[in-house]
Amino acid sequence: MPITITAFERSPDRGQGLARDMRVRWALEEVGQPYDVRLLSFKAMKQEPHLALHPFGQIPTYEEGDLALFESGAIVFHIAERHAGLLPTEPNGRARAITWMFAALNTVEPPIFDRSLVNILERDQPWYEQRLRALDGIIRKRLGDLSSHMGDADWLDGAFSAGDLLMVTVLRRLHGSGMLEEHPNLAAYVARGEARPAYKRAFDAQLAVFTAASAG
Repeated sequence: MPITITAFERSPDRGQGLARDMRVRWALEEVGQPYDVRLLSFKAMKQEPHLALHPFGQIPTYEEGDLALFESGAIVFHIAERHAGLLPTEPNGRARAITWMFAALNTVEPPIFDRSLVNILERDQPWYEQRLRALDGIIRKRLGDLSSHMGDADWLDGAFSAGDLLMVTVLRRLHGSGMLEEHPNLAAYVARGEARPAYKRAFDAQLAVFTAASAG
């Protein structure tokens, strides 16, 4: 059965690979699975046909035959479980890779994502500076811990895995903040992820959607 995912018709990230369909595109490219993309307007995301797939009216979703999934982490995990290349075959290594998937989304991403929202939505609020300092402190602690763990390793735990895929997409949100560059090993880690051919194909596909929408 063909795979269909959903994505923004006009992405708020202006095609820079920050929207969460990027994670799914990258995973599918890594395992060599073709897929179709159904583009949605913000209005369509909140209407019943899409809400039947994603009860919170967000993207991405994943459809394959009679299976429909939402939440980018769950979709990437499903892809990694079904196709070779994103999870080790050795049981303990597989368990550790899955642990890193959870760490990326549950420990590292929340303050980074909150920071991006604060910069967009709360700049005019009296608490903006205090809130930003608090988030930056949390993020710097997370980055310090992650940098110490990685040392001079190329990837989080041996070979590239779904844990790395999710962690790189999370850390990319810090481009332009200067915080990633405080840890050269993490900056190099993200650059390695972005250099992967599968990443480049996924990024180009997402950027092409924004380019086409802008031209229209």
